[in-house]
Amino acid sequence: MQRLNAKPQKLSSVPQAFSFRAADNRGWTLTEMLICLAVLGILAAMALPAYQEQQRLARRSDGQAALLKLQTDQARWRSMHDSHAQTLQALGWPSDLSPLGHYRIRLVESTANAFTAQAIALGAQAADHPCTPLQLRWQGSAHVVLGSGASPDSDVARCWRR
Repeated sequence: MQRLNAKPQKLSSVPQAFSFRAADNRGWTLTEMLICLAVLGILAAMALPAYQEQQRLARRSDGQAALLKLQTDQARWRSMHDSHAQTLQALGWPSDLSPLGHYRIRLVESTANAFTAQAIALGAQAADHPCTPLQLRWQGSAHVVLGSGASPDSDVARCWRR
């Protein structure tokens, strides 16, 4: 005979300690969350310098493009006059800034047969120390010297990569 107050027996073969209870698995624990945040922080700290270097490299092309445009404008000016232009305004430049505004362009020297122009980094691009300033020197009939940084007669840091 069966007692009325007796509990029914479980038919499951899984021990009670390993049974799945939905109330225990609702989300992440604080420890798991902190570990994930730490891993994300480490990954971000490793990626940020590489990202900033790529930005500097991309903005460097703004200064290079401005100097090459200046070279073309000076060649056009020289074909109509006896010497190179002394100022950017004479070449028709409305401003001394590069097209995207990351560099200030200036004519350092300008003679009948040669000119030297520099692109000096501005704002965030000023952190590009090995390549500031970018320099283009035109000598004679067709000799160009591309320089950068502390050695304007050479491109040791390979800032003018082609």
